[in-house]
Amino acid sequence: MDQIFGFKVWDHEEKCPYLAGRRARLPLYYPLTAMSGADLDLALAMGARRAGIYLYNVCCRACRACEPIRLDVTKFEPRRRHRRVLAKGDASLKTVIGPPVANEERANIYNLHKAGRGLSDEGQGTIDALQYREFLVESCCETVEFAYSLNDRLVAAAVADLGEDSLSAVYCSYDPAESDLSLGTYSVLKQWEFCRETGRRYLYLGFYIEQSPHMSYKAAFLPHQRRIAGVWTEFERC
Repeated sequence: MDQIFGFKVWDHEEKCPYLAGRRARLPLYYPLTAMSGADLDLALAMGARRAGIYLYNVCCRACRACEPIRLDVTKFEPRRRHRRVLAKGDASLKTVIGPPVANEERANIYNLHKAGRGLSDEGQGTIDALQYREFLVESCCETVEFAYSLNDRLVAAAVADLGEDSLSAVYCSYDPAESDLSLGTYSVLKQWEFCRETGRRYLYLGFYIEQSPHMSYKAAFLPHQRRIAGVWTEFERC
C-alpha cells in the first residue's frame, strides 16, 4: 500500500469524523512525487481519498461502515428527479470549471454549509481562506473546481481531482439558503456530464455510509458500484 500511496505519515485511532461515538483509523500518506492521472486512477480504485496534499484510506478494525462508491459513467442514467434538478439548475446557475480557488468567499460558503447541515464537530470552529486552501486547493494531483453562481453570486464550489479515466469528487460546499436548487445533487450531475464529455469512465463520490444521512444519499445514483471487502460490487437498486 505504501508503494502506491506514498510515505505513511499518520496511522492512529482517532474520533470518527463520520459516525458519532465511534473510533476510526484513517492512515495518511504523503505521495513522494506529483501523482499522474494513472496513479490517481489506481489509488482511487483501491479506495483512497485526498485531503490537501495527502491521501488516506479507511482501515478501521471493528467497523466496515465506510464503502467507497463510484458511478460507471457509461451506465448511469439520470432519473426523472435528477433531470428535474439538472433542468432547474441549468436554467438558474452559471457553471465555471477551472483551477481551484481559495478565498474568504469560498471559506464562508464552506462554513455556512457545515453549520447549516449540522456537520460541524464539537469544538471545531470556522475555517479561513488559508485553511480552505490547505484542505482542498493544495493537492498532490491535478485538481479542478466547479463553481456555481446564481445571479453573479457564488452559491457553491465543488473541488474534484482528475485522473486519466476518472474524476474524484473531493468536496462540495454550498449555501444552505439555496437548498431548493439541490446543489449537492446538481454538482454530482454536472461532474457526471463532465466525465461523459471528456471520456472518463468513473466518477468517484467518496464514501457511502448507510447510517449517515449526509453520506447515504449517494445510493440514489443508480446503478453504482461500492467497494466491499476490496471488491467493487454493482448495485442497481437502493
